Amino acid sequence: MQQIFSFFNENQQVIYMVILMIFLGIEVIGRVPSVLHTPLMSGANAIHGVVVIGALIVMGEAAADNYLALILGFLAVVLGTLNVVGGFVVTDRMLEMFKKKKQ
Repeated sequence: MQQIFSFFNENQQVIYMVILMIFLGIEVIGRVPSVLHTPLMSGANAIHGVVVIGALIVMGEAAADNYLALILGFLAVVLGTLNVVGGFVVTDRMLEMFKKKKQ
């Protein structure tokens, strides 16, 4: 229990920042009109490319016997890649709606 309290005490500013970012994100997303949700979310998903790069770095720097880092890095690569591809698919489908239909 003492380790948990010391972790929170050492990372108090970061925890406060994350909590404030959560509230700010909820407020910003809540005020976006529904017409803009698709492009906003597809752009946000495309940003997950940074997650993929970070996960590759973590996996590259992890020791061969550190299975937790390797498994979490692998999961981050897979899920981040799915999110990036999904973001581009949503953007492509959204842009298809604005193209003229062939007669």
